Amino acid sequence: MQQQGGRMRQIEVGGRTIHVHRLPLRLGHDIYYVCMTMSWPRFYLAIAMLFSMLNLLFATLYQLQADSIANQFPQGFWGAFFFSVETLATVGYGDMHPQTVYAHIISMLEIFLGMMSLALVTGVTFARFSLPRSRIVFSRHPVIRQMDGQLSLMMRAANARQNVIVDAQAQLQVLFNTRSSEGTRMRRLHDLKLQRQHHPMFVLSWTLIHVIDDKSPLHGLGVEELADLKAGFVLSISGNDEITRQTMAARHVFEHDDIRWHYQYQDLLYTDEGGEDHVDFGLLHEIRPMPEHQTKDEQPSG
Repeated sequence: MQQQGGRMRQIEVGGRTIHVHRLPLRLGHDIYYVCMTMSWPRFYLAIAMLFSMLNLLFATLYQLQADSIANQFPQGFWGAFFFSVETLATVGYGDMHPQTVYAHIISMLEIFLGMMSLALVTGVTFARFSLPRSRIVFSRHPVIRQMDGQLSLMMRAANARQNVIVDAQAQLQVLFNTRSSEGTRMRRLHDLKLQRQHHPMFVLSWTLIHVIDDKSPLHGLGVEELADLKAGFVLSISGNDEITRQTMAARHVFEHDDIRWHYQYQDLLYTDEGGEDHVDFGLLHEIRPMPEHQTKDEQPSG
C-alpha cells in the first residue's frame, strides 16, 4: 500500500483497525478530551511532567538575574528550582523570597500560573471521577438457534455493578461490505429489530433476540455469506442510573465468526433445594449445542 504524506493514526471502528492518514492532529484543540480518555497513571504522569517543566522554566528565568532571590539555598540553579516549587505551590516558607523587581515580576507570573493550573487540574480530576462508567458485560458469543419455531439471533448482557439502570434501551446493527450497481464499494449499516428494545429495570441479565424472518437483513445468510460480507454486529445499551440519574452507556462489537450456530445459552438463574433463587454470572459466556445439534462443527452454509 502506498504511504500517504502527513501523520498517521490507528483507530478501532467496528472491531477493525483503520489507518487514518493526513489527519490534522492538534493536541491543543482537544486537550480536554485527551485528559478525559487517558488512563489514571498517564494522567498523573502528565501532571507531574507539566509541574516539573514549569519549575525548570521559572528556575531558568530566576537565574537570568544574579542575586534575584534572597537567602537562596543551595546556590545556583537548584536553589532557584526549589524556590520556584515553593512559589508555584504558593507555599511561601519565608526563608527565600524575591529581592529585586525582576524577581517579583517573575514570581507574580508564576503564582498566577500556579493558581490557574491548580484550578484546571482540580476541575479535570473531578470530571474524571464523576464520569459515568457502566459495568455492562457481554457474552463472548452470540448464538443463532430456533426459538419458538423461528430462526433467531440472540445476544446476552449482564449488569455487573448490580445497580438499577432504568429505562434501558438496546440497539443492534449489522455492518456489511456491499457494492452498488455502479460498482461503488461501501460498508453499510443495517438496523436489526429486537423483540424487546426497552427494559424498564435492567439489574441482572438481558437476553436480546432478533428474529431472522423475511424482513431481516440476515435472511438467507449463512456462515459463508456472513464471512464474505465481513459482517460485524454492534450492540449498544444505554439507560439512567437510578441513584445518580446519570446516563450509562455500553457498546460491544461482535464479528461474524463469533456467532455459534444452533447453540443455546446456559441459564444464569436457578433455584436451590431450599427454594432460594440464585444468579451465577460465571455462566454468562457458557453455551451448549441444541439437542438436535450435538456437534460443534454442525453449522449451516446458507
